[in-house]
Amino acid sequence: MSSLLPIVNEGLPTGVVPTFASRLEGGQLWRNQLNQLQINLGKLCNQTCTHCHVDAGPTKKRENMDDRTADRLLELVASCPAITTVDLTGGAPEMNPNFRRLAEAFRAAGLRVIDRCNLTILSEPGFEWVADFLAENEIDVVASLPCYLEDNVDGQRGGGVFGRSIEGLLRLNELGYRRDSDTHRLDLVYNPTGPSLPPDQAKLEADYRRELSARYGIEFGNLLTITNIPIRRYAQFLQKRGCLDDYLRLLSENFNAKATEEVMCRSLVSVSWDGQIYDCDFNQMIDLSQQPRTVWSIESLDELVDQPIALADHCYGCTAGAGSGCGGALLP
Repeated sequence: MSSLLPIVNEGLPTGVVPTFASRLEGGQLWRNQLNQLQINLGKLCNQTCTHCHVDAGPTKKRENMDDRTADRLLELVASCPAITTVDLTGGAPEMNPNFRRLAEAFRAAGLRVIDRCNLTILSEPGFEWVADFLAENEIDVVASLPCYLEDNVDGQRGGGVFGRSIEGLLRLNELGYRRDSDTHRLDLVYNPTGPSLPPDQAKLEADYRRELSARYGIEFGNLLTITNIPIRRYAQFLQKRGCLDDYLRLLSENFNAKATEEVMCRSLVSVSWDGQIYDCDFNQMIDLSQQPRTVWSIESLDELVDQPIALADHCYGCTAGAGSGCGGALLP
């Protein structure tokens, strides 16, 4: 297709590993269905984390979704019955003024709504409403907690984050977010604190469940292990420490062809704060697409099915080991 942009490495060191596309049969992946929409409401966040691929932080006030873009997304989702899940992310998505009305509208339409919550937002001045809002609207929470040990969390996410995260989890438990709840689902996210692959998800979940229960009486649903993707802030973090090349080799050497059948981009699209459409949140952050599209250049989300997916070497992160996506490990 002559309209497609070339597959590129997008800032990663060239020649360090075989290109990701060269590991695929036919050199390409395709989206074969679309049932999940991930919406990045902006880069504004109350935290600044070393592993953040979004480059989010407290100063990112300009990069936030406006009313017009939010309205268009409501129109597109309403006209696409195949969509069953809307995943609201950021930054801290709750800091965007459109968060509440989008979440309420999607829930009213019977869709599953996920809030990618950093937990400290629940105690941020001016955002004390968030926990009650999530519970009242039965919004699923996927919460970041990269470890059950204080030093590891604070080292990755900032001083005092662990304590505030524990307070947030206890608050959610009080509001009905517990292990076996059908209406108030609370999952935790683990990211490695160093340049390594996540451990076995089931075994680590057992450790989390035991330690959080014994130490704090906290319950949760599932643990989702997510590989850190070497782009933006995390790539810079690795480069400064001289281990970016080694990390790319690690991902490449652990490439799992079976994981390519399960990667999230095969059934999901990602929309940026300004209405640009991408194959995933990672491609969004490096502005990588096969064919530039926006929420205004398409008439229906159905147009995004049976389309090729833009690839680069950071895609090794989603296909290494057991595979990785926003829903955790892809394979047992």
